[in-house]
Amino acid sequence: MAFLKRRRFISVIGRKSAVPPGVWMKCAGCNQPVIRTEVGANQWVCPRCNYHLRITARRRIQYLVDPDSFQETHGTIVSADPLGFSVDEVNYSYRERVKKAKEKTGLNEAMITGFGRIESTRTVLALMDFSFRGGSMGSAVGEKFCRAVDDAVRERLPVVLFAASGGARMEEGLLSLVQMAKTADAVRRINEARLPYIAVLTDPTTGGVYASFASLADIILAEPGAHIGFAGPRLIESALKVELPEGFQSAEYQFRNGFVDRIVNRTELRPLLGKLLRYLSTP
Repeated sequence: MAFLKRRRFISVIGRKSAVPPGVWMKCAGCNQPVIRTEVGANQWVCPRCNYHLRITARRRIQYLVDPDSFQETHGTIVSADPLGFSVDEVNYSYRERVKKAKEKTGLNEAMITGFGRIESTRTVLALMDFSFRGGSMGSAVGEKFCRAVDDAVRERLPVVLFAASGGARMEEGLLSLVQMAKTADAVRRINEARLPYIAVLTDPTTGGVYASFASLADIILAEPGAHIGFAGPRLIESALKVELPEGFQSAEYQFRNGFVDRIVNRTELRPLLGKLLRYLSTP
């Protein structure tokens, strides 16, 4: 009977006239068809296998903060083109790439900062968006994080970071790399002010972002299955001449080895963050 139901289920998916476009989607985790609205209602987590799809920073804000409590800050900070970077053709210039990223995402940069309340606790938020040039960190992203830290120190508020990045934005050359030191120094200011700093590592968190401010938080959380690490596995194997263990640089591997404090499902993040912020923000 179950086999017949499964055959009927698959045949309905195959008839284009029977199902409106966009109702079904294939999960990248279990490769099974799932109803798009059910995945969306579950904060874009597969209800079959718990695979966490990548989501935008705007959507995270919607799921995370109390209604109508988010106030964006430093939205006018945008990337410059200090090196005049281009690859022969105009379409491959850095300016053109940033322009296309803005048009595609509706964002000015790969990070959104602002004030918001999480279960009534006011906090400073910094949320990275992988859809904007792979969440790469250039001068603008580094500056936005540092200014968000300044806001937190001035207002005596905790900082919550959602990291999602492929690393440094190499079109800015050395200026992108020095953001690692700059943002790490901003974390020092948080520590000296004795303010809580929580980082949530999402898929992927790699490169210079992970090697700097994303890995320096007081509490480091991660979404299930997130890819977390500095250099790529092939580069590490080539440089060190070693064979890496299975699941290397997964959130679960990092948790087992003490680099992540807890792995948390997306649907459970808001209540957990609310609880942590209440504990840590108590005078």
